Amino acid sequence: MQKQLEINQIPFVNLKSQHAFMKSELLIAIGEVIDGGDFILGEQVAEFERQFAQLCGVRYAIGVNSGTDALILALKAIGVRSGDEVITVPNSFVASTTCIRVLGGRPIFVDVGADYNIDPSQIADAITSKTKAIIPVHLTGRPCNMEPILAIAKEKGIAVVEDAAQAVLAEYQGQPVGSFGTVGCFSLHPLKNLNACGDGGVLVTDNPELYDKLKIMRNTGLRSRDDCVLWSHNSRLDTLQAAILLVKLRYLHEWTQQRRENARYYQTQLDGISQIQIPPEREWEKCVYHTFVILAERRDELCQFLRERGIGTAIHYPVPIHLSTAGRELGYTEGSFPVAEMQSQQTLSLPIYQGLTVEQLEQVCHNIKLFYLYV
Repeated sequence: MQKQLEINQIPFVNLKSQHAFMKSELLIAIGEVIDGGDFILGEQVAEFERQFAQLCGVRYAIGVNSGTDALILALKAIGVRSGDEVITVPNSFVASTTCIRVLGGRPIFVDVGADYNIDPSQIADAITSKTKAIIPVHLTGRPCNMEPILAIAKEKGIAVVEDAAQAVLAEYQGQPVGSFGTVGCFSLHPLKNLNACGDGGVLVTDNPELYDKLKIMRNTGLRSRDDCVLWSHNSRLDTLQAAILLVKLRYLHEWTQQRRENARYYQTQLDGISQIQIPPEREWEKCVYHTFVILAERRDELCQFLRERGIGTAIHYPVPIHLSTAGRELGYTEGSFPVAEMQSQQTLSLPIYQGLTVEQLEQVCHNIKLFYLYV
């Protein structure tokens, strides 16, 4: 084997470095909330919602306490009840299925394409008289092919709830994700591209009736302090987190551009390695690379090889939802979704966050090439 490059530790994520340069701004924002004492649904929440709605090209945004709650509230608001069916994919984070089950609904999975997103050609056959909604998941920050999804939904009279948890600022045909369906749902988890210092989520919609309903639903069903108009739970975005997010919104476009540049470096440097596959960015999509996922032969060996050289990676996700312990109740078996299952055995996420240097990116690529050439 050729002599290895001497490398520095390259973690898969590095939240410490992300926050270091803006720490003083964050502390000022936090201090203003503490001084103001308005900790629940304060003015910073309203301002964050205004700016986030503008970012997504919609009329309304509603801050909630997690991306999972955003999905649950969205389905509940459109009327998903026990026995209803909701079509989605088995290769996502479990929240995109949990939101259906906790309401008593039944997830109906369809397989995915080479881009890891729902295969629109399989949706129509999965629709029944019980189908209430479709949840396309913009996985990895890559937009789903929304045009055929919306056409099917319109024809059948069913709602589209976009799971855009990983895809803030992603675009399909020049339009931001989250703005296509009945409602869009985003996560503000610390690992997301736009991240709180804790948990958080946000819904977006153009529907004024749905907006009013969701505002009430996130606040234990209260229309006013003394009038509960429906049964719901507490899912409010903290004022403190909204203040932090307002600081980070100033940098989001810059961060997104850095992630896209990092992705282009990988695409250029790893092109031609026959043992890995990298989905290309198509002309109608703008990807924001929450994760940069390759399909890798001998994935687990490559992961260990990189780990030994100080390079962090992750697997999103090693067990498809239908094969998980909880998911087996749904009646699917191994082989039900061959593309998603194949991908789960080969996906490997490389470091992609803003702040990575060209030298670090080169080290990642160099060591992947070393592995396939010499190991």
